[in-house]
Amino acid sequence: MAIMMKRQLNDAEKAEILSRFGRVCYATNHKIPDGEEIHYDHIKAYSSGGPTELNNIAPMCKDHNLAKGALPLEDFRTKLRILKFFEAGNRLTLKDLLKYLKDNNEIKSYGERVALGFVDNKVKLENHMFSQLFEVQECPLTRWQYFYCILPVDVLDSDDDDGEKIGLQPRFLIFDKVFEMFRHFQHFPVLQPSIGRISNGRILLFDGQHKAAALLWTGRKNFECKIYIDPEIDRLNQANISAHDKFAQTRFFSSIMVLKLGAQFGKDFEEYKNLEQDGTKSEEGFLEYLGKKDLAVTRGEINEKFRSYLYKSILENNDNKWKPFVSISNRSSKEQPITLDMLSKSIFSNFLCTEPLRDNILADSYKRDVESANVIKLMNIMYEQSLCSWDISASPNDSTQIKLKRIYGSKSIMAWTELLKDVVIATLAIRDRDEWIKLFYREISVNDFAKISDILSRLYNWQMWASSKDSEIDTQIAGNKRNIKEWFKNKGLTTGYLMGASE
Repeated sequence: MAIMMKRQLNDAEKAEILSRFGRVCYATNHKIPDGEEIHYDHIKAYSSGGPTELNNIAPMCKDHNLAKGALPLEDFRTKLRILKFFEAGNRLTLKDLLKYLKDNNEIKSYGERVALGFVDNKVKLENHMFSQLFEVQECPLTRWQYFYCILPVDVLDSDDDDGEKIGLQPRFLIFDKVFEMFRHFQHFPVLQPSIGRISNGRILLFDGQHKAAALLWTGRKNFECKIYIDPEIDRLNQANISAHDKFAQTRFFSSIMVLKLGAQFGKDFEEYKNLEQDGTKSEEGFLEYLGKKDLAVTRGEINEKFRSYLYKSILENNDNKWKPFVSISNRSSKEQPITLDMLSKSIFSNFLCTEPLRDNILADSYKRDVESANVIKLMNIMYEQSLCSWDISASPNDSTQIKLKRIYGSKSIMAWTELLKDVVIATLAIRDRDEWIKLFYREISVNDFAKISDILSRLYNWQMWASSKDSEIDTQIAGNKRNIKEWFKNKGLTTGYLMGASE
């Protein structure tokens, strides 16, 4: 029985479909509760050539049918499975996916070790399940050896950080990218292999994880790879970061760059601290040491590593209550309203000294850990007084959320943190202008932090934050920082008010 697309199913046709399938959503096989609207959708999409007959139509719940859109049913089902995987968190890598698929019996194993040997000019990989020979190639610049191969998923793993060892995996998985590539690889070939290295009998992939993830969702069990045998890890890591950042079509997310560069810097910093040498060891001396260690790295790149190291010490500290609110991408979202760019131009630029210091890093006067703890304490006070009320499920008209969006708007936070810094300088009685850039690079008493807490309380209670929706403030805080600060002052948000004077 054929039906026209523009005609709604009649009651008899709906009854016939329900008699075949029952009151069950065809997308996921869950029961549709009584009283809930039932939709009827093509099993094979009409846009993909699906026939307009009753035997190509099945019942679906309203939510799944609307979410499916024009996707083929199997693609939609896979999309739901991928979404379920991503519910585990926002810092997932290929390793997490491999474990997830193994736990759900979709692959038998992953990350199994292999023995490596050489036969003539070939490399031999073998373990209990396979044995293969591959031609060895050599990089003309570095003389590193590598080989191209097709390997089963059972012996592949992700090159993640492991304890004290820094992995080369540069990104976290992004849902949209995985799903788009999943759909692409159903119809098109893979043009470039995933890239990895052998370490202690394990094959670790650090480039092409989105490609491998997408292929796994298509059901692929064997993967084209380029594997380095014994590369210089630091140099390979720097090459990989550059490939994924300044030479990439899709740039690194800033927060991920902080994690990768910060981790590498920390490793090099510990190495520098343990060097046998005369003279004072300092941050400035360390940056000079890095420049001599690798002449291919510019001072600008070294400074970027240094800032990333400082940011990471704060953002990744488990005591920092802002951590769940900081986006891993370059954009804010309902769930994660704060970006690294916002922090670097507000709290970090005003309360964290991002210039390398000449202080002796081995002396008690070196206060970087104290500074980080102070910044975290400041951020936690902010959290307790305001950010803790962030509610992604609140109505768009919720007055608390409107207020918080104004306070933590990108340009707004950049403007008011400068006012806050001026007041903190006065509160801590710091009169030396050279010390202003090292504002939190000192011991701060409990009593002084209590004063800072009072300042923040006055800041968050400023009456203009609580203006009705679509008030003048909403237009003003979308402007440039200088104009916002001037508007703040004209409306009473001044250093005097923050120090206790009336508005």
